[in-house]
Formats: sequence, C-alpha cells, structure tokens
Amino acid sequence: MNSRKLKENCHKLPLASFSGFWSLITLLFLSTVPAYADWVAVEKDYLAPGLQTVYVDPDTIRREGNLVTLWQLIDFKTMQGNGGMGPLGYGPHRFLSTKTHKEFDCAGKRVRLLEFTEFSCRMGTGKAANGYVDKDNWLPVEPESISYALWEVACGKE
Repeated sequence: MNSRKLKENCHKLPLASFSGFWSLITLLFLSTVPAYADWVAVEKDYLAPGLQTVYVDPDTIRREGNLVTLWQLIDFKTMQGNGGMGPLGYGPHRFLSTKTHKEFDCAGKRVRLLEFTEFSCRMGTGKAANGYVDKDNWLPVEPESISYALWEVACGKE
C-alpha cells in the first residue's frame, strides 16, 4: 500500500514548484516584450492630432553648442504610404509609424535628418524599412511644422 501511494505522489509536484514555474514563464515573457522608449507626446494644435501623434524621447536629446540631436516618433492613426514597391524592393510600401533622428541648429533655426525608418505597426514596431537620408541637406524650420514643434523642445523655446 505504501509503494502504491509513493507511485501516485511521485507524479505530483509540490505547489511551490508550480508557482516557481509560472514566475519563470512570466519573467521570460516580460523579457521578450519590446522595451519602448519613454516617448512624450508633443502637443500642438497644428500637428493634426486627430491624424497622428508626434512624440519625442527626452532621454535622446544631446546638445553640443548650438547643435541638438533627438529622436522623434510619429504614430499615425491610419495606414500611410502607397501601393508601390517598398524601399527594400518588395511588397506594397505601407506603414503606421516612423522614427526619425534629427539634428537642429538652434541659432540658425534649421534642421537635418540623420536617420529615418518606417514601421509596419504602431509605435515603431513591426517590419522596419530604412529611408534614404541626405545628411548634408539642412532645411529651414518652418512655422507650425513638426520640425518647429521639435525645435522648440530641442532649443528650449517652449
């Protein structure tokens, strides 16, 4: 009788083993979830808030004299792009968000792109397609534009 009871119990794990197992599964799941930057919405009426949300990651703001770099993210409410070939040469090029690394010349009130990526999903997730960037091309910061709102953040003009 004792050997039968021993055989029945050998397939049962103590409750502590199951809670440890589920803790491990939870930890593994959380470590695979993408970590999002601490994106902060840049709220201006002229930024078409019903169509898109413009974000900046304050932790990426770097200043060297009059030059300031930062990362921006635009999260669109609807799919963007056209039905043509994407920059990687396949499939329709459609995206829901973009991440852009920009550099501002605060004194000259101008901006240039350093990096540009479009994403198939919201908040900079999904399939990524890098865009072409001419790093030597400085553009004026136009009033009531995304670059103007970010210039205010980068150059402390808020």
